[in-house]
Amino acid sequence: MRREYDLKKMNLRPNPYAGKLKRSITIRLDVDVVEYFKKLSEQAGTPYQSLINDFLKSCKEQQFTPKTIWKKTG
Repeated sequence: MRREYDLKKMNLRPNPYAGKLKRSITIRLDVDVVEYFKKLSEQAGTPYQSLINDFLKSCKEQQFTPKTIWKKTG
């Protein structure tokens, strides 16, 4: 291995995977929802985060609009 490399001689090209990258976020989900997807993931042999992502992607593609029902407190 060389001690130094001349990076100016490199053939640079755009990353073909840049558009397919995923973003890491923090999201709060109900415990029963997470457990449901974890159980499905064991059956499917797929990580539960991937199943949640696939489900949300399907909702996006079908232009599903969720109905939010706020729980009354107090």
